[in-house]
Amino acid sequence: MPIHDWSKIPSGLFHHFHQDWSIEIARTLNRGTLPKGLSALVEQRSGPKEGDVLTVESRPKFKESVDAGSSGLATLERPATRIVRSTAKQIYAARANRIVVKHHLGKIVAVIEIMSPGNKDSRAALRDFVDKTIDFMRRGVHLLIVDLFPPSARDPFGIHKVLWDEIHEEDFVFPEGKDRILASYEMGGEHVAYVEPIAVGDALANMPLFLATGMHVPVPLETTYQRTWEVSPEELRIAVETGVMPEADAEGD
Repeated sequence: MPIHDWSKIPSGLFHHFHQDWSIEIARTLNRGTLPKGLSALVEQRSGPKEGDVLTVESRPKFKESVDAGSSGLATLERPATRIVRSTAKQIYAARANRIVVKHHLGKIVAVIEIMSPGNKDSRAALRDFVDKTIDFMRRGVHLLIVDLFPPSARDPFGIHKVLWDEIHEEDFVFPEGKDRILASYEMGGEHVAYVEPIAVGDALANMPLFLATGMHVPVPLETTYQRTWEVSPEELRIAVETGVMPEADAEGD
């Protein structure tokens, strides 16, 4: 199913789709994609608190426990995306939900963020999103960012460059005809970004979600998007496809 242009309708309608899509992704990951002992949960956005995150020191034991048990669809093969960036540098410097993957319902291992228009509608909103995301990265939490909205004046080269510049500044330009982005971040000893630029009308790619260094599961963005779209209200679907909101009936009609 081609990606729709969600920028043409009020952000509240995308909020509804965002919530449903988040739940559908979590359900799909919990149906056998994630290894035993890991669960995908939908939570309201907030920054990580002390004790919430699986510590770096415990990650080797965690990976061994995953390897030894049911591994779901976890793989050690490197993901294939259009753009791959890596650096060994360390990171120093609302209402929408996110999907968190937790070990035994406790410590956070990975996070999926589906961006909303409100994340970029002011400098303060974007800074808040970036600060919370970088805090996760600094603590070694792996991330998958899904941005179905075009760059704004506050992220003219896209959200990946805004985030990656906090780790390692380098040039990034969208390929011709692409202005949306999917980006997966592997936060091991070496930080690696797997970036897939996309456009309205493209099919969503399956993206890797890392659970440990060198280990990831595929997140079926396309199939979950399609399932969510199919059960969305008809008037919402028409508004997204046409860019025209339905007219309210006159009072008394």
